[in-house]
Amino acid sequence: MGTTLTARPERTRAQQPRHERRTVARHWNWLGGATGWLWLVIVVVPIYWIVITSFKTQSNYYATNPLAPPGEPTLASYRMVIESDFVQYFVNSLIVTIGAVVPAVTVSFMAAFAIVRGGSGRYLRSVNSLFLMGLAIPLQATVIPIYLIIIRLHLYDTLLAMILPSIAFAIPLSVLVLSNFIRDVPKELFESMRLDGASEWGTLWRLAFPLSRPAVVTVTIYNALTIWNNFLLPLILTQSPDKRTLPLALWSFQGQYSINVPAVLASVVLTTLPILTLYIVGRRQLLSGLMAGFGK
Repeated sequence: MGTTLTARPERTRAQQPRHERRTVARHWNWLGGATGWLWLVIVVVPIYWIVITSFKTQSNYYATNPLAPPGEPTLASYRMVIESDFVQYFVNSLIVTIGAVVPAVTVSFMAAFAIVRGGSGRYLRSVNSLFLMGLAIPLQATVIPIYLIIIRLHLYDTLLAMILPSIAFAIPLSVLVLSNFIRDVPKELFESMRLDGASEWGTLWRLAFPLSRPAVVTVTIYNALTIWNNFLLPLILTQSPDKRTLPLALWSFQGQYSINVPAVLASVVLTTLPILTLYIVGRRQLLSGLMAGFGK
């Protein structure tokens, strides 16, 4: 007699015995977990030290353990920093950030749409290659040419001197992210808009922009963080104290309060709060836009 072999169906997770499921669940990655906790400690301890020290007085800082929380928290360091033209520096950073991000994102979105919709043309392919070449040029390599151009344009020691180079350096990466996102939009939607009589301008703002909103938010947040934290351009292109931005003002606080460590760290906390708030508000859009833009 012949023997008939039947395939043994694989058991699902619910059909597995409880001891087998427990064994599988206990296969933890101990090395990865330990590394993650170690990295968390490395990141959290300096932040903890900065925050608690900013609420100490100068005498308490030198008399107590640096990692011990303040016995009597005080806002004297924050008041000292705010009274030292901190509001003016904050307004300058806000003007430079908004004045650079809005034009950069707008121009990048329109350029990305033109590259995707008319990518077969030689001119647009050359423009796309030019944008990609811009990613390979670091800011530090162009400091001297930027400085000479700003001097020739008589824009030195103005906020516009920081806005214009920031726009130029924000466009290449923004075009790359936005063009990759727009390519994922089905071509049938563009064809249906064209059949309905919509112009390219109408298709840009009525179809491509709403569907590309996660990518637009992504490049907006990324460029805002980069421009807000920029230290080199304000240092090279400005001279007057009333034209300083927050990163440059933070450097000046280190000189002004070279011994008062709590005041320096209070200025660090105040400088970081807007960046932290922006990241908390838009972190979901930032991650989804980056994943969608580089998904392929």
